[in-house]
Amino acid sequence: MTTLIKLEIVRALRNKKFLFFSVVYPPLLYLLIAGGADRKPIPGMTLDMGLYYMVSMAAFGAMTAVLLGNSERIAKEREKGWVRQLRLTALPGRGYVAAKMAAAGTVSLPSILLVMIVAAVVKGVRLDAWQWIAIAACTWLGSFVFAALGVAIGYLATGDAVRPITMLIYFGLAFLGGLWMPMTLLPQWVQNIAEWLPTHAYAALGTAVEVGSAPHLKDITILAGYLLVFAAGAAWLYRKDTRKA
Repeated sequence: MTTLIKLEIVRALRNKKFLFFSVVYPPLLYLLIAGGADRKPIPGMTLDMGLYYMVSMAAFGAMTAVLLGNSERIAKEREKGWVRQLRLTALPGRGYVAAKMAAAGTVSLPSILLVMIVAAVVKGVRLDAWQWIAIAACTWLGSFVFAALGVAIGYLATGDAVRPITMLIYFGLAFLGGLWMPMTLLPQWVQNIAEWLPTHAYAALGTAVEVGSAPHLKDITILAGYLLVFAAGAAWLYRKDTRKA
């Protein structure tokens, strides 16, 4: 499993298109959205645009790395026969899923850190040292939920269908979860849905730290539940694909 993790990391780092959209694109999007915003609090919140979008764009970048990267690579690997070769090894289904999640989580870290650096240097975001560390840690650990979802989608969809399916889920979760716009500015029905989505709970980890408190237990529980469901589903789909082959 360690060998597979190293291989996946090297492959991701060699993919220039992947690196642009998962590492460079999120901080650019952050500057585009929050670049000209002032430091006034967002209506209904104690955070300003610079603080809010630092967390949401870091989460969005991590999602890009672990969700889009995982699902498309796995679907293509299945078509090319690479996964069939892995089945000849002693690697179990849970080991394959864990390796994919670990590799994706590793390459998501640069995106998170780069957004935070840009927020500090360009937008003048100032937090205590423990807050910077806690936000980075929460955003990184939370990305594993979407890494598991990416593995599941990669086994659920074919190579031709995986991109549109992933993009639909990706943009839907990002919008409804409040990554593109503060939840207080969205309609009430969207807020009611977002309360139980993994993306809303994911961003809420960092925003809680920004106001000086610990992440809420409800958000942690929601993410843990989604992680179990996505990881179990991915492992089941891997075993199902193995029996079919």
